[in-house]
Amino acid sequence: MINFKEQAVKLIATKVSDLSNEEILELIEVPPSYDMGDYAFATFRLAKTFRKSPNVIAAELVEQLGDSEYFQKIEQVGPYVNFFIDREKLAEAVLSQIFTEKNNYGSSTMGDGKKVIVEFSSPNIAKPFHIGHIRTTVIGNSLSKIYKFLGFDVVTINHLGDYGTQFGMLISAYKKWGNREVIEANPIKELLALYVRFNSEADEDPSLKDEARYWFKELEDKNPEAIELWQWIRDISLKEFNRVYDMLNISFDSYAGESFYSDKMPAVLEEMKKKGIVQESEGALIVDLEPYGMPPALIMKKDGSTLYTTRDIAAAIYRKDHYDFYKNLYVVASQQNLHFKAWIKIVELMGHQWAKDCIHIPFGMVSLEEGTLSTRKGRVVFLEDVLNTAIENTLKIIEERNPNLENKKNVAKQIGIGAILFQELFNQRIKDYTFNWDRTLSFEGETGPYVQYSHARANSLLVKGGFSIEETADFSLLTNEDEINIIRLIYDFPNTIVDSMEKNEPYFITRQIVEIAKAFNKFYNSTPIIVEDTKLKNSRLALVYSVKTVLNTGLGLLGIEAPDKM
Repeated sequence: MINFKEQAVKLIATKVSDLSNEEILELIEVPPSYDMGDYAFATFRLAKTFRKSPNVIAAELVEQLGDSEYFQKIEQVGPYVNFFIDREKLAEAVLSQIFTEKNNYGSSTMGDGKKVIVEFSSPNIAKPFHIGHIRTTVIGNSLSKIYKFLGFDVVTINHLGDYGTQFGMLISAYKKWGNREVIEANPIKELLALYVRFNSEADEDPSLKDEARYWFKELEDKNPEAIELWQWIRDISLKEFNRVYDMLNISFDSYAGESFYSDKMPAVLEEMKKKGIVQESEGALIVDLEPYGMPPALIMKKDGSTLYTTRDIAAAIYRKDHYDFYKNLYVVASQQNLHFKAWIKIVELMGHQWAKDCIHIPFGMVSLEEGTLSTRKGRVVFLEDVLNTAIENTLKIIEERNPNLENKKNVAKQIGIGAILFQELFNQRIKDYTFNWDRTLSFEGETGPYVQYSHARANSLLVKGGFSIEETADFSLLTNEDEINIIRLIYDFPNTIVDSMEKNEPYFITRQIVEIAKAFNKFYNSTPIIVEDTKLKNSRLALVYSVKTVLNTGLGLLGIEAPDKM
């Protein structure tokens, strides 16, 4: 596709020899409104060299540049040279590419097959898959799709929390109060009840904490009873989790959790000792990170058991050896910023240059209106309950507004779950937010259902107009402002995907498809589409097809389905 910005740079470069193409590109801005052009070149930096005012420089440049096949006009506005893209060329470039590439529009081979690992979701075994897990799950899933779309070889890993002192607590609690049949009938809620009871009683009787530590050490030392209970708890928990993943259409290439690295940690500890970066402190092993502005990192407790830090280092080394990754992404809450900063620094101190390719992608926290989520106190909202409630509420709306809709239950699932996922991805990931049922399930405003409805409306128009992609469309007939605004937004869509990848921010795509949906609905309400003039009808339906295609792709990159009917 024509890169109009690049064409503007080339034009300016023919008249401004003092700046490189890269420097000219940095000085090109997007004006606040299209009335002022598609691109604007600021001349302030040239004032010293040319010994003239920026306004005069801009006026002279416009005169020197003359006409261009890529721009309808080039004009001066104060100290800026403003470029107006040729509308006919823009429409032809964008729509013909969509007709050729269809749902691959915006994809590329820029990743060149380089390996990218995305670790996300990673719930703790035997604990609820609650609303607090939705952010890592949804952001990570979207990022994995974005990287794949851009040609990277993506490996998705669910680094299950299936190890640690919490298992000592569960084993101890089960042996005291557990009933296998009762637990298997409702695994997560019953295991949570045991976990909450153990913590409550341990507050009164500290010896219970020693008992938990004992059973975790037994697990690390391969005690058969501890291993059998651990495996059983892991299996029934994963079965429960997979029910939620199925609802979200999410799958993983690997479920290698913390336990997978238990036999790999001795070698890591040995490597640290050989390289002299660990030291003993009150019987435990630590790495002194104070020179780097961080507290000491505990690597091994005095009883010989390991910690998250040790396991994450072992996991990173294994992944580099096994996958030889280009990037190793961790979609984990911002509360863990220090943890990631510490262990990545330790990997660097171990002499591994690839430590810089381990990237923590933090996100803000979810809280409840009544306070912070707390598994330990049993204060959680189950994610499955949220999804089911969204589906039920959507079905009620469909029954009221379109009771004869085909496949109502499936469409309710697509819209209900889509509403929740869209809300999660609508703002910058680093922002905290408070979970609120009404806001989460609202279908008004800039929401997933709004974009899905726009997609369904476009599909309905194509069916009604008898659109065929094989028919010739004259894109030069698309000249009114509402049509061109849609084309401009679609033109920007591939760059938006690249921005999302480079900044690991899916919300760029979310915002872009909302803007495309808005522009499409404005066009729908202002412009007759299915008209008697066959050429004009085919051209406008070609634009509708392009909107539908891009909305479908954008929603797909967010992990959201796009119904054809609503």
